[in-house]
Amino acid sequence: MNCEWAKANITLYVYDELADDSRYELEQHVSRCGACASELDTVRAFRTTMSATPPGEPTPNLLAASRMRLQEALETAEPQRGWRLIDPMIWLRQMKFSPALAAVLLILGFAGGIGTAWRLVPHGGAQIGTAAGPAEASISGIREIHQVPGSGQVEIKYDTTVPHTAEGSLNDARIQQLLLFAARNNYNPGVRQNSVDLLSQKPDESHIREMLKASLLYDTNPGVRLKALESLAPYIKEDTGVRDAILQALQNDTNPGIRAEAMSFLQPVRADSAVQAVLQKLAAEERSDFIRQQASRMLASLPEID
Repeated sequence: MNCEWAKANITLYVYDELADDSRYELEQHVSRCGACASELDTVRAFRTTMSATPPGEPTPNLLAASRMRLQEALETAEPQRGWRLIDPMIWLRQMKFSPALAAVLLILGFAGGIGTAWRLVPHGGAQIGTAAGPAEASISGIREIHQVPGSGQVEIKYDTTVPHTAEGSLNDARIQQLLLFAARNNYNPGVRQNSVDLLSQKPDESHIREMLKASLLYDTNPGVRLKALESLAPYIKEDTGVRDAILQALQNDTNPGIRAEAMSFLQPVRADSAVQAVLQKLAAEERSDFIRQQASRMLASLPEID
């Protein structure tokens, strides 16, 4: 065994992810090698320090962004072909060298069995897809969203193992849950846009406003981002979180039209110090002539301070 192999596997050793035979070999090596023993002490100290720090809770924006990026990656990923996808020998080899993977698969299998039994056996509580509303984990996709003409009702068709339809007003918690799920997870940009459009009718609710900000910043479809931007614009004065999201869109969005709209919506708060800082940066460094000139005009329109 050489030092390069040992250093590459020390982290796995410290976190108990190394196979038993490899653990023994590494222990024998570090007992003779001072450099690798020092590396092992460093990694152990790092684990101790990190364990003392409580894990932080991810923000709704981070969760939404992660889900959207995952969805985008799945849409563009090359599917594996042939029997390799379900080859049991691959899983057996992976479990041999990763006890943690084997444990996770065992736990998932056990939990899946309990979950199946729970759904099959009647209980006193509400079932998935009933009036109490579907659990997100049971939803495989949202197929269609539209508002019933001449009424305040919203109709949503969604899939679990079989298609389902939910109908209710925008005040219905079940309808809101499905709309939020569609805005975060649906592969169809038209469905996401319809969902954001309907959610924009209830932007006073904080969880919906957070979802609109996430759609503005992270959705891959410019139509969805524009709809979220238009929905948030009326709250730019009263909500600094909305202002900051629109400033981020102005600086980072890849669509020139969305950036131009974001700048126009910032007009009422152009005297804000954070807005001025971004405008000054754009006026000095922006490559787009239109954005640079608009930023300069907005700065020039600010009242002079005596």
